[in-house]
Order: sequence, then structure tokens, then C-alpha cells
Amino acid sequence: MSVMTRDDLLAEARASVNPVEADAAQAMLDAGTKVLDVREPAEYVMGHLPGAENVPRGVLEFKVADHPLLADKDAEILLYCKNGGRSTLAAHTLKRMGFSNVKMLVGGYDGWEGHTVETDPSVYK
Repeated sequence: MSVMTRDDLLAEARASVNPVEADAAQAMLDAGTKVLDVREPAEYVMGHLPGAENVPRGVLEFKVADHPLLADKDAEILLYCKNGGRSTLAAHTLKRMGFSNVKMLVGGYDGWEGHTVETDPSVYK
């Protein structure tokens, strides 16, 4: 087996994921698509897409069996992170784990600029 670099892993993952631009992602949210934020909890509380649930990339594989959002492997799921790297790897992982309708927000949270976000009311801006 050959050793892969970070860029190799991302290229392999990108080839298998379905990227979605922010405006198309907004339409998905409006239609009730499940949204998974794979950033760390501290990033999530600072602001996230409306209705998004937080499952950090580092524990995703361990949460698949018991997280309600991940109960239906055929449901449409939109993933995002800060700028697309973690969500690309997460989408690729979910596809390998049998999820058939996984999409990834192009540019991540940074690419969501101009759209509505939710914040934790206990966090001051």
C-alpha cells in the first residue's frame, strides 16, 4: 500500500462527494434536508446553519450507529465544516459507510456568507 498525503486523501474524497453551492444548499434546508455540522463544538456555538446538528469529524464514525440524524442511510444529508476539508472527508466516510444521499456545502461555513445563521444565545458576539 502506498502512503497518501493529505492532498491525496482529499482528492480521493472529492471524487466521491456531491458538492452543493450555498444557494442550492439553502433550497435544501428550506425543503427540510438534514444538516450536519462536522466542526468542533466551540465552532458550532459561535454560529451554524439553521437546524444543523453538531457531530464533530473526529467522532463521526462512532456516532453513526446512535445519532438520530444518521438513522436513515437513504435520507438526504448536507454536511459542512469551516471551509470544506473536514466535510469532504466526512461525506466520503459516510458514503463508504452506506449513506447514499450525502452532499457537501462548497466552501463550508465560510461559503455560507450572506445566508441566515443560528447562534447559541449564551455566546456574546
